Amino acid sequence: MSQFTPTEYTLLCVASGRRFQDEGWTLDDCECEGPSLVRAEYASKQLNVKSDSEGLYKFRDWMPVKRMLQGSSAPVTYKSRGLAAELGLENLYITFNGYNPAVGAAMTTCSFKETEAYTVCARTCEGEKRVLVVASAGNTARAFAKVCSDNDIPLLLSVPEDNIGALWFEEPLKECVKLICCQHGGDYFDAIHLSNLALKSPKFYAEGGAKNIARRDGMSTTVLSAATAIGRIPDYYFQAVGSGTGAIAAWEANLRLIGDGRYGSHKMKLMVSQNAPFVPMFDAWRADSRRMLPYEEDKARRDVEIMDAKVLSNRKPPYGLAGGLYDALKDTDGDILVATNAAARKAAELFERTEGVDIHPAAAVATASLVKAVREGKVEKSAVVMLNITGGGERKFKEGKELWYLKPSCVFPLVPSESDVISKVEALFA
Repeated sequence: MSQFTPTEYTLLCVASGRRFQDEGWTLDDCECEGPSLVRAEYASKQLNVKSDSEGLYKFRDWMPVKRMLQGSSAPVTYKSRGLAAELGLENLYITFNGYNPAVGAAMTTCSFKETEAYTVCARTCEGEKRVLVVASAGNTARAFAKVCSDNDIPLLLSVPEDNIGALWFEEPLKECVKLICCQHGGDYFDAIHLSNLALKSPKFYAEGGAKNIARRDGMSTTVLSAATAIGRIPDYYFQAVGSGTGAIAAWEANLRLIGDGRYGSHKMKLMVSQNAPFVPMFDAWRADSRRMLPYEEDKARRDVEIMDAKVLSNRKPPYGLAGGLYDALKDTDGDILVATNAAARKAAELFERTEGVDIHPAAAVATASLVKAVREGKVEKSAVVMLNITGGGERKFKEGKELWYLKPSCVFPLVPSESDVISKVEALFA
């Protein structure tokens, strides 16, 4: 790898417009009076894509990283033939995040959550003694576990017990990675609550979720992959969302590409989708409400049990805050769509038949929404369309391999005791 220099950038508060310096792990503007995301403004206004040998870090001009970690892979964008012909689209581009050697895709966790993990962990200082805490519905945990194990970064994961089947690996993880769970019947929101209790101990620090510029700018590499492969900003962007962070990241990448000046001056329509019956952002968007609508807790849990794409089950997404998904959709004239389990399963079969690789349920939700949008005439046949396949190739990757599964060190009730959580998680890293 070439000589590495930490990326230069300043931070911008979306709500106030105030610019300020990153203190190393800044997640908010402490002077902002309301809820707002902060963005990175990079010293390099034009994207200078590095060698493919640098993996994801070939896009590091627009990533807030202090170092490069080993083992990363970048998203791969290619022009579709099979699915495009099926849908009658002339310019359908698939950005594939997963494992598919046929197109050069080499993410061994088979999920675009690798883009987040390699960027967030590269924002940390080498030698950080505190333990990074990540709450996840599954795929994010698998990605962070791999990256932290491979690079000796202490990590505490909080995942619903019902989702730990997603924590599979080629080989055992190092002892620096530990898992805690909320018991059977809990969801992603419960895992977040559990992680927040652990964070009351000074031994731990929060990854930050959507507030972390590294998470969003890692995810934004999907759009950077597409724009640099196509030579222009796409007209439409399709992706399934749970928190909407990936779509926010796509919007931010679009704005940077406009500033670059070489990829066009237009904003791609964000066409994001949720998996019915869990559709809280769709409901708020249809009501043109910046605020999320009331969602009774037991009903939310039941809806999560029904949906196939459980990774899309965020009950408190970054939707209404300044710079959040609501603003992104308004600015791009975008929309929120819905796909049922049945439609998503059918779309997954269609994708595998036409493109030759299996995809995750969330990616199938996005594909189903694209199919429906095309059939309803919402997408012009000649439009440049980006379909973000956020996970795929898992079955292909697992073929012939004996897998290892991460088991929880502690399982807590849905209403855990703060003192019990703190004492037990501290003991895990004693």
